[in-house]
Amino acid sequence: MSATAGQAQSERGLADRLGFKPGQVVQEFGFDDDVDEGLRASIAELTGEALVDEDFDGDVDAALLWWRSDEEGDLTDALMDTVPLIADGGIILVLTPKAGRELHVSPGDVSEAAATSGLSQTSAISVGADWSCTRMVVPKR
Repeated sequence: MSATAGQAQSERGLADRLGFKPGQVVQEFGFDDDVDEGLRASIAELTGEALVDEDFDGDVDAALLWWRSDEEGDLTDALMDTVPLIADGGIILVLTPKAGRELHVSPGDVSEAAATSGLSQTSAISVGADWSCTRMVVPKR
């Protein structure tokens, strides 16, 4: 197996470990030039669907929320705005710059925002060199 094939398998494995499934529609918020393109590509490959942007108005199964310390507003409000867009039992991934990186957000701030928003935080995982991911589940309504 080539190094490239191994990397693609590893990235697909990351999308799988984060809980994505084939056929899911994933909406992305906070996209900028600093996002992890490998993660984005692995999610699209596993789901078989291109990520949709903030303006998408259909039903979605999951959301990626890229969040940096300099974002306007606060994370709790952003999560509360995102929750109604996600299907019951869907997931929200909050992606923040890792500790020591510019615009880092503390894990405590993410946990507090999740709790205040009524989300269940299920796991935290490293995604690439620059980003940490906190996986949250949208409760059934």
